[in-house]
Amino acid sequence: MTSRVGEESSRPRPGCSRPELRERVEDFVRGRVIPRERVLDAGGADAMSALDELRSQARAEGLWALPLPAELGGHGLTLSEYAELAEAEGASDHGPAALGSAPLLDVSMLARHAGAGVRERYLKRLVAGEIRSCYAMTEPGVPGTDPFLTRTHARQLGDGSWSVTGRKWFTSGAGNADLITVLARTDGSAGDREGLSLLLVPTGSPGFRVVRELPVLGVTGQWEVELDQVSVPAGHLVGERGQALSIAGERLQWGRALRCLRWLGQGRRAFDLMCERAVTRSGSRGPLASHQLVQQHVFDALLALRTTRPLVHEAVALIDAGRDAHIEVGLAKVAAARMLQQVADAAIQVHGAAGLGPDTALPALFRTGRAARILDGPDELHITSVARRVLRGYTRSATPE
Repeated sequence: MTSRVGEESSRPRPGCSRPELRERVEDFVRGRVIPRERVLDAGGADAMSALDELRSQARAEGLWALPLPAELGGHGLTLSEYAELAEAEGASDHGPAALGSAPLLDVSMLARHAGAGVRERYLKRLVAGEIRSCYAMTEPGVPGTDPFLTRTHARQLGDGSWSVTGRKWFTSGAGNADLITVLARTDGSAGDREGLSLLLVPTGSPGFRVVRELPVLGVTGQWEVELDQVSVPAGHLVGERGQALSIAGERLQWGRALRCLRWLGQGRRAFDLMCERAVTRSGSRGPLASHQLVQQHVFDALLALRTTRPLVHEAVALIDAGRDAHIEVGLAKVAAARMLQQVADAAIQVHGAAGLGPDTALPALFRTGRAARILDGPDELHITSVARRVLRGYTRSATPE
């Protein structure tokens, strides 16, 4: 999947250089979004009102939908052009939603693989933030790393429409989504490597139900949903019948790279908090910054950040060029998840008890770091996948004795 949905020549540009644009995004996230995190985290009407206000400000300042297609109302930045901005946006979990980049994966997937009717009906509204979308793949009781065991099934009716039945969970944003892309079995039986398809389901359809919210280590935003013979129009099949996993593979590559970029932003935020604490907090033995063990935390955290960032940007460059990036994405995903957990943990240690309480973002950053080692595939999946790919190259080149 390349990052250009429209033609490059038609892309309007924000009126500043890339370093200036990054600075503007950083200022917006730190000055506008982060101060409202408590309201946004709490959810409900107040959170929606705050998010709507932030979105209006982003539009007014020319920062809306920077990586989304220009012909749909975005700025049309490529993935490589957007990468540093994604770091800046990702310093807050709410940054992408406030700045309009949150639907990037769904818009890119639908632009490439959905039918003309779906594209015309939904894409501009998704980019404008008028409607919201989400993606449902994993299921209760089914290993998330083994989609072949998917139990959700879709039966095609005589008029070409589909009847979808099943249950999905840990679906980000499903609580207020208008559209949900569902992985379902359309042919064969559980365990078959063929026969899985993607269907775009309007959440207002009869039979669709939000079952419950699933807090992740106390953080909201994940949901469990149920589909009970939900009727889906024929034109809402995304891609070809039975070809879901190739589309999902494209999406996962992009999604993992985006997560890594945002984790870099959050890691930098935790690092800044740690350093600020070290130079401003003093005890009877002087400032924390003068203690060698604190300096060790600073050094190790900076090393983790500096060694992870090139891995992530290498993966981004390969994806943007349309080249195979499985090894690079696997390395980046594991490294970025570990980095965020390590840096947030060090920052908490330097803060002491204050790092465990509600007065800093550190508990949330640490929770994200811990969850990152499972989201989009656990560490173990990426470790074995990368190792197998590397070793296959040596097996092919080995000379039999």
